[in-house]
Amino acid sequence: MFDTRPNQPLGETKDHYWLVQRMARANGTDLVSAAEDGTLSQDDWAAMVHRCRACKWAEGCKRWLSHPETKLRETPEGCVNRHHFAALQDGMKE
Repeated sequence: MFDTRPNQPLGETKDHYWLVQRMARANGTDLVSAAEDGTLSQDDWAAMVHRCRACKWAEGCKRWLSHPETKLRETPEGCVNRHHFAALQDGMKE
């Protein structure tokens, strides 16, 4: 089924940069190591932030991230970068 809602404006880049950072921290993705070993290119990193800016679940993400947790959590289904985080985590295991 297609989403027929009108396009929403993109969110602020800086805000979504930090949301991606916080989500990575919550799910155990080491973005710095992924960038250093070439698993995460600058273009891929920029694309993750851009997808986050366009995400219709951003408010849900903020609520999910606002719950303090002491253990790592699986990336929620609503996250547009869920599969990208999983791929980076798989690359970290290799």
